Amino acid sequence: MSEPARIGILISGRGSNMIALADAVRAGRIPNAEISVVISDQPNALGLPRAKALGIETLVIGRSARTREEHDHEIVVALRSRKVDLVCLAGYMRVLSREFIEAYPDRILNIHPSLLPAFPGLDAQRQALEGGAEYTGCTVHFVDEMLDGGRILRQSRVEIQPDDTIETLSDRIQLKSTRFTPKWFRLSWTTWRNHHPTDNQSLTDSNCRLNVDLRRR
Repeated sequence: MSEPARIGILISGRGSNMIALADAVRAGRIPNAEISVVISDQPNALGLPRAKALGIETLVIGRSARTREEHDHEIVVALRSRKVDLVCLAGYMRVLSREFIEAYPDRILNIHPSLLPAFPGLDAQRQALEGGAEYTGCTVHFVDEMLDGGRILRQSRVEIQPDDTIETLSDRIQLKSTRFTPKWFRLSWTTWRNHHPTDNQSLTDSNCRLNVDLRRR
């Protein structure tokens, strides 16, 4: 059996999807994988103690007074030193630089709280409510240089109620996301592993790419 693939997760807040993924890895629902590190740009992110409680290494790499490229470079160095193969953005509230994306091409997944391409960027729930949408949802997609414009892997729909607020809508999207993200991740990951060499070569050094099912769920 090949070595477990190493996952790095980036968070900025509660880390609800991070916990859902960690639970799925521990339960074997995401096979032959391990979460190597959880990194946050926010020192007070609530997800950090939650990750520590699960025995996962955590790092705080703050933005401080430096450029996006300098900040991302430090994160990439930390990921590479741990031989991370796949990066998951789970509530990470910062746009990645070109250097970061080129370091992990087709190996960065993002969980976004809307049905992309609708309502990209920040405040997606506010955008949906102010835009008069009847429904929104959550999307798992690859990250590229376009804001929330990468190839879509999976989506799930959430109806908008007449009395919804940003908070109530956000909570329902989060509930749907934590329920389905591990399944979506597993389906994409299984495809990835099936296209991966059978030896112990790290994905970091391979040129394989996912051939995923792009049907919206």
